Order: sequence, then structure tokens, then C-alpha cells
Amino acid sequence: MSLATATPSHSVPVYGADMFPVVSGANLGDGLSFAEELQLEDTYALGQDAAPMRLSICSGDGNHFTIAGNTATGQPGATVVLDSCLTLMTRASEVVEMLVLIEVDKDGAVAEVYSLPLAPLDPRAGYLLVGIGRDAAQACLAQLACVSFTRGTHITLATGEQRPIEDLQVGDKVLTRDDGPQEIRWIGQNTARAVGEFAPIVITAGALYNTGDLVVSPDNRLVIYQRSDELNAGRSELLVKARHLANGNTIYARQGGFVDFFQLLFDRHQIIFAEGIAAETLLADQRTHAALPRELVQSLRIDDRNHSDLSHLEFDVSSQLPDRPDAAELLRRASTR
Repeated sequence: MSLATATPSHSVPVYGADMFPVVSGANLGDGLSFAEELQLEDTYALGQDAAPMRLSICSGDGNHFTIAGNTATGQPGATVVLDSCLTLMTRASEVVEMLVLIEVDKDGAVAEVYSLPLAPLDPRAGYLLVGIGRDAAQACLAQLACVSFTRGTHITLATGEQRPIEDLQVGDKVLTRDDGPQEIRWIGQNTARAVGEFAPIVITAGALYNTGDLVVSPDNRLVIYQRSDELNAGRSELLVKARHLANGNTIYARQGGFVDFFQLLFDRHQIIFAEGIAAETLLADQRTHAALPRELVQSLRIDDRNHSDLSHLEFDVSSQLPDRPDAAELLRRASTR
């Protein structure tokens, strides 16, 4: 397989600062700002016309990121700084965490402040600021960026055995699409509330010719081969995020309760087979390093270049996929014609 430089982006739903103003407290009337300007016990609320926008970011350096060209908001090429993680509480004692992202211009001045809520916001509720943290911000963003499978997902091993992901162990050899049998270097696991960006996508059995229900994180990308180019992508192989295939019927977001996520890491970013579907594994880069044990990154042969310079990343068409509910059915038909 030939290597080619690729810079995958991660799309997150954000609100501009003015969309989430203080409605009670010391900063009354001000929009959300960076940590140094925030006051505990201020109450925030969504503006009447507030709607989330998709901000696409690529890896940069430390807690600095670059806005990707396919972004729906922000200036492509500008730097975004991960500022802090806020803890907010409603009158009903519901807790919501929110990341604060700062876009800066070429002179280093603040161009925009974005809020990235980790659970859906209720426009009728007020949100009391009860915590401002810096240390947890990178870990929270890493959880969003980590592509994951859920408990019960059957993974194809090198022997052909289909084994539930929770029964896999480090060192097990998994069948990869491009590099044959490869050993698992690390298995991550976390439990999250299945809401907002953490609500998994369910691909029901048969929807994409999968043998069983495949439940994955929203940004887990699947490889789909087209015999006929139904989406006019200009190529036969497509790498599509699960969220972009949702049709509310055979493929849908499962909201509510909790979900157990599992991440598989190899020496290289790999495409493996989950419930018979070719799907990507964890991509190790600046966005996901905070989710990995520090000694793992230092001791294993894990290099960001091995996780980005892969030609299959050029097949990513998530930003080009039409916003149409029949995308999954089109791709399903295209794979058999």
C-alpha cells in the first residue's frame, strides 16, 4: 500500500460566545469567555436563536489545533486553543461539562470563543458555572476524538474467529484489511452517558450487509466499496463517518442511558472488520494522546506519522457526503451493483 500524507480532521458542534451569554451574575450580558475572565456562580443560557455549528479541527501542537478547510465556522488555517473545561449545573441538579475553544488570528488576538457542550443544552434552562478546570480539558477532547466500538461488537481475528471486543487482550492478532494479521498494542475502555456527541450510532444488522448490529462512536469511519459511484465521489472506495449515514431508521443515534466504549490501538492506524464491516481503529495523534497512558506512547513503536501517512485516509468523504437521509441505502446499493 503506498503512503500519502493526509491530515484528518475532527468535527465538533460548537456555539459562538454570544450564543451562550450570562443571564445572571457578575458578567451579566457578556458572552462566554476564556477561563481568566469567567466568574463562578454566573448563570448562562442559550440565546433564543442559538444553533450549533460544526467546527473542524486538525492536529497542531500541544493544546493548539488548526481549523480545517472543511469547517462550517471559523477561519480555515487559523489556530484554535483548547482553553478549559467548565462544569455547569441546572436547577434540577443536572451537570453538563463544556469545553472552551479560543480561535486566534495571525497576530495572536482572540478572534472567537466557542463553547463545546459534552451533552445537549436545554434552551429553557439556566446553567450555573460551578467549576473551571484546565487539566481535564485535553482528556475530555480526547474522548470525543477517539473512535470506539461498543461492548458486544464482534471483531475478526487473524484466525477468522469472531470475538466480542470485551474479550480481546493485548497481543491478540486481528485481521487488518491492509497489513494482514496485526497485534493489538493497547485496549482502552470508558463508560459515557449516551447523549449528544457520546450517543453511539447503531447500524442495524443488514443495513450495510453487516452480520449483526454494529454500534460505534459517531465519528468512527467505515470503508464502503462502490461498484457504481452513486454519490459521485469519483472513486470506488469511501471512508464515511457513521454519523453521516444516519437515516433515523436502519441507522440511528441511540440516545439515553450509558454506553461502554472500547478503543483498539495498533502500531499503525488500521482498518479492521467489525460485524463484517471494514472500520477504522484508534488514530493516534495530538487529539487522542491524552486518552493514552504516557508510558505507552513512549515505549511502544507508536508514531503519529504511522497513524496519518496512510493512503486510505484520502478516501474520507464525510465532509463531501450529501445531507440526505438515503445516503446509507445509496451506498448499500452501490456496493452490490
